[in-house]
Amino acid sequence: MPAAVADLAALYGTVPDGLPAGRLWLRANMVTSTDGAAAVGGRSRGLSGQSDRMVFAVLRSLADVILVGASTVRTEHYRPVATAGVWAGLRAGRPAVPAIAVVTRSLDLGPATALLDSATPDEPVVIITTEDAPAEQRTAAGKHARVIVAGERQVDVRAAISALAGLGYRAILAEGGPSLLGQVAGAALLDELCLTLSPVLVAGQADRMVSGAAAAAEPARLTLQHVLADDEGYLFCRYIRAART
Repeated sequence: MPAAVADLAALYGTVPDGLPAGRLWLRANMVTSTDGAAAVGGRSRGLSGQSDRMVFAVLRSLADVILVGASTVRTEHYRPVATAGVWAGLRAGRPAVPAIAVVTRSLDLGPATALLDSATPDEPVVIITTEDAPAEQRTAAGKHARVIVAGERQVDVRAAISALAGLGYRAILAEGGPSLLGQVAGAALLDELCLTLSPVLVAGQADRMVSGAAAAAEPARLTLQHVLADDEGYLFCRYIRAART
């Protein structure tokens, strides 16, 4: 494992002192332009760089499960995490790769079904949906993935996270999109935000990093843990929310 990867794992692999043993930890990892755009041409790839991809791989390597919305799965062409996409030395005591958990209210996955078709017991996928999702689509999804029902007409994100924890997924990495992160933030479930600032200006009407949630009575206060910089001008910020019990 390269020294740079080990150094990043040391920086991102610790959580605040005093947390109960085994408590779940939900971190989000997002990249934005310097003017706050979460995508270029509808995708985040145009904002990323070599160092950002390294951080991305390290955070995936430290996760038990990757939480993502169905729209992001479709747009970013998600597939199960391959062993080549994580660092084996950071997964001691865990399965070889993290699972992917997809949040979908209606189970109308469209192109995202390619993710299910590629799933294997060693590269698992979890589908989180609602009671209103068509029973036949739930049955079809269940042939390739574990299906969790969390909510009647809308996904209850608290119930979803609780169900993931019940499956043994304690280190949860949310990769978007903005609507899902809005639900997570609105439910006060976000423990950590890893934010990459890309040295580009996008302008236009691109989504912000977190959207869709009603404004909280009081904005969540975050504590800056570190800021890293690379030679290309990217900034890597790690924020921790005030500790929950």
